[in-house]
Amino acid sequence: MKPYRIETTCVQGGYTPKNGEPRQIPIVQSTTFKYDTGEDMGKLFDLEASGYFYTRLQNPTNDYVAAKIADLEGGTAAMLTSSGQAANFFAMFNLASCGDHMVASSSIYGGTFNLISVTMAKMGIETTFVSPDCTDEELNAAFRPNTKLVFGETIANPALTVLDIEQFAKAAHAHGVPLIIDNTFATPVNCRPIEWGADIVTHSTTKYMDGHGVSVGGAIVDGGKFDWMAHKDKFPGLCTPDESYHGITYAEKFGMDGAFITKCTAQLMRDFGSIQSPQHAFYLNLGLESLHVRMERHCENGQKVAEFLQKHPKVERVSYCGLPGDKYYERAKKYLPKGSCGVVSFELKGGREAASVFMNSLRLAAIETHVADARTCCLNPASTTHRQMNDEQLKAAGVPAGLVRMSCGLENADDLIDDIAQALDRVE
Repeated sequence: MKPYRIETTCVQGGYTPKNGEPRQIPIVQSTTFKYDTGEDMGKLFDLEASGYFYTRLQNPTNDYVAAKIADLEGGTAAMLTSSGQAANFFAMFNLASCGDHMVASSSIYGGTFNLISVTMAKMGIETTFVSPDCTDEELNAAFRPNTKLVFGETIANPALTVLDIEQFAKAAHAHGVPLIIDNTFATPVNCRPIEWGADIVTHSTTKYMDGHGVSVGGAIVDGGKFDWMAHKDKFPGLCTPDESYHGITYAEKFGMDGAFITKCTAQLMRDFGSIQSPQHAFYLNLGLESLHVRMERHCENGQKVAEFLQKHPKVERVSYCGLPGDKYYERAKKYLPKGSCGVVSFELKGGREAASVFMNSLRLAAIETHVADARTCCLNPASTTHRQMNDEQLKAAGVPAGLVRMSCGLENADDLIDDIAQALDRVE
């Protein structure tokens, strides 16, 4: 039987009830699991048998939802985390440790930039940031002998740059390291980075995957294509015995399909405990069931709002890759042929002050530190999500001080445009 199409996977993937079992994914709201003998549980601790013993590591509800996300992304294994930030940290820290180096796009979410440039730097992990529009020569020059991974976002938040995934994957593989892509804004409905060469995909499931602003979470998906043993000198954590987990060598025991996620669970989830609750995983699954329908409307609204803003005399510029003439229009046609997302970034004439007047005048759209759910919201990143960046860093990330990020929800597009128009009328 051929694989289901992505729309069917959104609805049916991850969980197939047996005769007489619940039709909806059950919420296994339990911290622990009972076994008849110590030997039975011992096999779980030795990773000799599959099963559950403590929800901090794994839970059936979470695994059902993770399996659906893995299927949606075309991966071989996945895990849920407590947030998108935790997902990105786990994915990178699973490969890089003190004394190692990473390469990352400079145009990424401000929280992730801070995680990499400040927190992970304090842990002894250095990073070279490169422009998402760098040449092959500039990209290759960023690598060092101790580089362990490359990181980028399909659609950067909030600059909306579109990464050339194939270019970054080619460079990563030429240097014997995997490419990690945060696919939060595009979702697998609009782009599947693994098909373009990415090895690991992360998500803030808090955004479009949940889609209703009710459940914070993250996910990591392994594409199952990176040969860890072929580069075993670079990845001793995967390719040599883990004495903290009974001497298991993950790459040997679980192969390309499962080594990365198993190590991430057995080591990092064990030690950091950033688990997503079963209740939140249940909410996430409800969102996933309508993801394919919602993304179409988000993109439709985003396109209409971007087109309106592009023609408005008080708007300096609009960033939306669905607009002909946008810097990333041609690249988006390659990687995002069905549409990108509902997020539109634009800069008002008058800078930060104009942005403030505009946002304070909105009636329908709310000012929120959020993005990508059913209700339209907006913010000024330079004074909120990216306020830890200096002017030079803001410029490199494509986030000028007067930029407004608007996340178009599922409302009627004409109502959104009417609200934007009256708010712009108040801008001097």
